[in-house]
Amino acid sequence: MEYASQQIRHSFGILFLSVAVSVAAGSILSEIVFLNYSPAYFYYYFIWFAVFALVFGAQFRRFRVILPLIRQRMKNSKTWPISAKAINGICWSLPFVLIIVFPEFTQYLILLGIGLGNISTFVFLKKFNSMGNFEQLLVGIISIVMLPVAFEINLLIFSEHQDIAILLSRLFISMAYAAGGIYALQKK
Repeated sequence: MEYASQQIRHSFGILFLSVAVSVAAGSILSEIVFLNYSPAYFYYYFIWFAVFALVFGAQFRRFRVILPLIRQRMKNSKTWPISAKAINGICWSLPFVLIIVFPEFTQYLILLGIGLGNISTFVFLKKFNSMGNFEQLLVGIISIVMLPVAFEINLLIFSEHQDIAILLSRLFISMAYAAGGIYALQKK
């Protein structure tokens, strides 16, 4: 079934805003637990799982309707040449794989992965499917722009408090997804 591009854009707006709320809430709650309890990883896993489950669970009815719309946009990548699929996959995954090698740069690599992944997906959807998903480009650009900001703030202010630097970079990610979500919902 074909859906109108406006319906698909609206669905991505809801998805992006849900991700933004989940990341912001998970980040803040994790920081509160870190400051008040010993850093037990069990708490972090539970917090992140619970926050995403609550946010997406609260939207369950809505997501049942919008998931087919989201899948339709994602199916467009099936028509891409293998080289485009490979580049897009590398843009999304390489920064996250590098976290294993450089864990001290986790917050920067996450911003980089989200930025490169969203920008490359936008470029390939535009080139091969003539789709202008500017909400995705917006998320990518904000993530990339916030990378040097996060690095500079960490270097100047939070070098002694890495937990705050990580919290800040997560909030930048949340801000990027919120901006993309708001754009998608406002775009006519």
